[in-house]
Amino acid sequence: MKVAAVQMTSGVDVTANLATARRLLAQAAGQGAQLAVLPENFALMARRERDKRAIAETDGDGPVQNALAETARDLKLTLVAGTFPIRVPGEERVAAASLVYGPDGSRLGRYDKIHLFDVNVPDAAESHRESAGMVPGRGIGVFDTPVGRLGVVVCYDLRFPELFRRMIDAGAQLFVVSAAFTVPTGEAHWHLLLRARAVENLCHLVAAAQAGAHENGRETYGHSAIIDCWGRVLGELAAGEGVVTGEVDFERQARVRAEFPALEHRVVGRTMV
Repeated sequence: MKVAAVQMTSGVDVTANLATARRLLAQAAGQGAQLAVLPENFALMARRERDKRAIAETDGDGPVQNALAETARDLKLTLVAGTFPIRVPGEERVAAASLVYGPDGSRLGRYDKIHLFDVNVPDAAESHRESAGMVPGRGIGVFDTPVGRLGVVVCYDLRFPELFRRMIDAGAQLFVVSAAFTVPTGEAHWHLLLRARAVENLCHLVAAAQAGAHENGRETYGHSAIIDCWGRVLGELAAGEGVVTGEVDFERQARVRAEFPALEHRVVGRTMV
């Protein structure tokens, strides 16, 4: 099965971002991809938190969600669109929702980013407080789709291996990551974390990233990639907008897990000395 990660340099114009996303998704479909993944903040790299609130939609309805469903249907793609701000009842803050659509345009799932990026980046003049404008999710995102059972995560989630173990225990066959890694953290850890999550779970992974200098002053790392269950990089786009594709082989993944049964050797609930 061919899969695609879409890399974008999203700006502050939602209409322009959606047009870019559709163009790149059409490119992915034209290359034979059955699954395509959009990066975090694909529709808006906001200048201020209130800008996210201004474009936030009610869950299940709105121009951006309708456009995503239409694009998936027109291109006959299973589409993971992460993330887009969805209103949370009783909250001024929004949820950072990654939305999953089937090739018929139906919505198959929604995952809200659990781990919010509230950090001061070491050795860099960067400080982030996502919780100021976002409500953290509460449940894992594992969804049945026509291309397999997907485990969906967003950006900072990549640093929490227990989340990936929970998705494996829930039957995930393929990990999907939407991200907007900063340049300092990307240079230090992006490839390391992607390959580690794939290797320790013997699971293919598709990672779609933001890349380059954005209108809001941020700079993101890029390097969207497809990783196989043995940690090999099957395809990568280092910089710029575009599409990277790769082949996911579930039969090989099952064979690797049978021959190298690390998942069965997990020591859970025992006293370790």
